[in-house]
Amino acid sequence: MPIVESVGRFPAQTGVASQPAAPDHHVAEVLDKANRRSQTYGVSVHEEPDYTSPSRGHMSSAMDENRFLFQHAAPIMETLYGQIANTHSMVLLTSAQGMVLHSLGDNDFLEKASRVALVPGTDWSEKTKGTNAIGTALSEEEAITVHGNQHYMSANQSLTCSCSPIFDPHGQVIGTLDVTGDHRSYHQHTLALVRMSAQLIENHMFAGSFPKAVRLHFHSRPEFLGTLVEGIAVFSPEGRFISANRSAQFQLGLSHHALQAHTFSSLFNLPISALFELFSGSASIPRQLGMHNGVSVWCRTEIKPAGPWSHPSLAPVEQEGGATPSSARTATPTQSRCKPHLSSLQYLDTGDAQIKSVIQKLRRIVDRDIPVMILGETGTGKDLLAQAIHNDSARARMPFVAVNCASIPETLIEAELFGYEEGAFTGARKKGAIGKIVQADGGTLFLDEIGDMPRHLQARLLRVLQERKVSPLGARKDVEVDVTVVCATHKNIREMISRGEFREDLYYRLNGLVVRLPALRERTDFEVVVKKVLKSLCEGEPHITISSDVMTLLASYHWPGNLRQLHNLLRTAVVMVDTDGVIDAEHLPDDFLEELSIANNAPLAVEASLIASAPVAIANSEEVFTDGVRLQDVTLNTMAQMLRIHRGNVSAAAKALGVSRNTIYRKKNLLPPDLLN
Repeated sequence: MPIVESVGRFPAQTGVASQPAAPDHHVAEVLDKANRRSQTYGVSVHEEPDYTSPSRGHMSSAMDENRFLFQHAAPIMETLYGQIANTHSMVLLTSAQGMVLHSLGDNDFLEKASRVALVPGTDWSEKTKGTNAIGTALSEEEAITVHGNQHYMSANQSLTCSCSPIFDPHGQVIGTLDVTGDHRSYHQHTLALVRMSAQLIENHMFAGSFPKAVRLHFHSRPEFLGTLVEGIAVFSPEGRFISANRSAQFQLGLSHHALQAHTFSSLFNLPISALFELFSGSASIPRQLGMHNGVSVWCRTEIKPAGPWSHPSLAPVEQEGGATPSSARTATPTQSRCKPHLSSLQYLDTGDAQIKSVIQKLRRIVDRDIPVMILGETGTGKDLLAQAIHNDSARARMPFVAVNCASIPETLIEAELFGYEEGAFTGARKKGAIGKIVQADGGTLFLDEIGDMPRHLQARLLRVLQERKVSPLGARKDVEVDVTVVCATHKNIREMISRGEFREDLYYRLNGLVVRLPALRERTDFEVVVKKVLKSLCEGEPHITISSDVMTLLASYHWPGNLRQLHNLLRTAVVMVDTDGVIDAEHLPDDFLEELSIANNAPLAVEASLIASAPVAIANSEEVFTDGVRLQDVTLNTMAQMLRIHRGNVSAAAKALGVSRNTIYRKKNLLPPDLLN
């Protein structure tokens, strides 16, 4: 199994097509092997795509078999799709056999996708589709991009597909994550973005799979502890190796299979009892250990006594956001384990008048059994507000269960919400399953993206809210439930009602109190929000600050992804920051800076065009004016601003302005020194 460590920034898609470099020798070999396998399987180059739809029972059975994968992949797929939206692309999750389980895509690409059978239930293994990113990634167990005519079947040669296998916590391939788009919109960073997202899914699955094991987090650089690229290895209390994520395998220099022959002692040159002693004081402070290969790494874990007279044991390290994961294989409800100050209404009150008004309204209805509907654009923090409502209520010690109605396939949402009995349908698991509503009994049920709930289920939900009873699929009797309901949507529900897409009676049942969260660009407390997000990313790490120039840049951006986009950008910047602990423009993704200069500095684009198209006129433009300002002064100020943003990097400044480097060099000697400071 190839082991890849991904460190660095992965710019979001810009939609700007670029030609892929010629495949290197290894990729060429992989594609050649895939083509030979395709011939062996008897796949025809000119074969039409298979449009056969699987039966509902077959699809439901496949989803049930892959529930563990889907539960951890769905939220990361949403984040990934947010980064590639509007690029004529879609995100796909498949099983280990190559069956598409779930997809998210741009509307303009979905029709094209259906023409090449890129829909849930379709088999994209090499045996049926020949060389393609999904099938080949599964066969080779490594990430790959298959572009245009590299596809074996001619019907698929209008596509570019970047796919990474996903490994389960025991080192076995459990599925793939794929981004497929129009071959004309190819972007060189897509594969890195997919690989990083797949690794994030793996780490999420890994974190909750060994709740009683000794878990060690390590990296050669202490600032990478707690990030995507940290190594995580788990051992039995006696020191026997159990498992390790991909970053740990990379750092240890051994595959998952080879690690099975090792112990903690053989890998770290210490008995595991010494690990207890090493972290018996301040367990949160990273300590250094030497690995078997001579590399020194920084480690962190958390030690909690199992009882007053027992030997200390190593407990799972607290995850980002403060929650200690439970076993991911059991669909237990999410308890309120977050640190109270991180998810309370008071914490969310950061000085914006609109937010303050929302919080004041919510405080009046807490514990009054009044349903709340939260409106707002994608990424404005509707989920954080729902969690804060729960944490400030008398139900805080009971379950908080979140259901994203948009991320669960329509064929599964009924079973997910209401549960089912054994034998309720083909593929139903033995002993059935408890639905999300019953899991939330005594606590809070958060229905995110309620506007995406299928209409035929809206009547069932209305009955639950009215009668406080749930009827699981195949059950002979109802189950009584006591839940308070919070829902959220970015859609206009009133317009949906007028179009017959949403039940009016359910709407009035859910909107006891309707509050709207402002978009990030509308808030007056932007700088406070940025500092809070940064602080949450740096807990337990050296303090990191943002330069005033970067804060000005961030404040001028329109933030279409709101808080979610801000969080992702700052998380990357924190990893990239230098030893001085100050985030500068060079630590921000290049595509973000480019988009910023295009979106918020439209005049700069005009000036750049003038620079590029009329260098002679500008050089002699003492008498040329625009709006009362000498054109050369405007030009030089524009160049100076871009050079300051990119810290003197001429190539980056030229790229942002859309001009050649020679143009910048020709004009640079005309710049007064004070303009560059």
